[in-house]
Amino acid sequence: MVLQTSLKNCLQLSCIFRTPKAGFRSTTSGGLIIQSVSNDVYENLAVEDWIHDHMNLENQQVLFLWRNSPAVVIGRHQNPWQECNLRLLRQKNIKLARRRSGGGTVYHDLGNINLTFFTNRKKYERTENLKLVVKALKALRPRLDVHVTDRYDILLDRQYKISGTAAKLGRTTAYHHCTLLCNADKLVLSSILKSPYKGLKSNATPSVPASVKNLFEEDPSLTCEMLLDAIAEQYATQHQIDHRITLINPADEVLLPGISNRVKELQNWEWVYGKTPKFSVSTCLHMVYKDSVLEVKVDMDIKHGRIEVCNIGLPEQWLPPALCSELVKSLTGSKFCPNETITLLRVFPQDDELHSRWNLLCENMMMLM
Repeated sequence: MVLQTSLKNCLQLSCIFRTPKAGFRSTTSGGLIIQSVSNDVYENLAVEDWIHDHMNLENQQVLFLWRNSPAVVIGRHQNPWQECNLRLLRQKNIKLARRRSGGGTVYHDLGNINLTFFTNRKKYERTENLKLVVKALKALRPRLDVHVTDRYDILLDRQYKISGTAAKLGRTTAYHHCTLLCNADKLVLSSILKSPYKGLKSNATPSVPASVKNLFEEDPSLTCEMLLDAIAEQYATQHQIDHRITLINPADEVLLPGISNRVKELQNWEWVYGKTPKFSVSTCLHMVYKDSVLEVKVDMDIKHGRIEVCNIGLPEQWLPPALCSELVKSLTGSKFCPNETITLLRVFPQDDELHSRWNLLCENMMMLM
């Protein structure tokens, strides 16, 4: 597989992009294979959206190859509190992104390959795309037991999921993207994709848990680069196009006009968290204070990622009613986010005893977020 330098291709493609609604037109008929030089999840998701909105896919197809540094990516209609351990994400400095397609939550790192198949809507066919991936794997390692399921997953050895699928269908264009586990950190994957939050009720689309396995575990000689090349080779052969992979830089505003604004939109709190479907939290906090355990009942409704209704049931006389009311008032309307709650600690009561109690309550409230 030939990798063209980005400089030459950017000069060539930038001329193509300037034509109205042209998008990525390959110099050969039928299709184009492109690969991102970025490992940033927001930039790569932005490229997907840019291609979907700007390309003319009437007579061609595109395969977009990309890999991300550690990130959790949720579907458009999902609840991040329901899908993953946000506290652990913050501790490990792992990014959280919401894509514009549906489907479930996935963990990305550099041991995970992402493939996006762009077509016009009439030619959209997820099963054929996944069969292409399977065929590429078989060509690389004939003994691999891989097959496509009715749920549009790819299973290894009939039980381990190595690829999941999501899609976006526009009026005239569509894309199908899938993952491929090569050598991802399964320990991080399993711990990150496990929600610790209790008492959460939501109508958001839940992910379906599955046992996963890396292709590297089946054959340690396999690398991400080998898999990318094999898939690109199979795609080129199947679509009868040039075998070259065109490298693109998602930060290139000349090549992709307006891309930086799309990246900012995907990074925005209002998109990542604020697009979460309305949900509620109803739980009981067990707080340890001076060798005794206190039960605190908490009920909250969260809309657009912000606390819409908040009720806190404290033991009688544990905090003055005015202070409890102040906490409820401060939380109502604020983001369901520990960073906002931390500010409450700065307005604690001057009395040392009340300060300790206030501090404990605020810290426990943050644990819900």
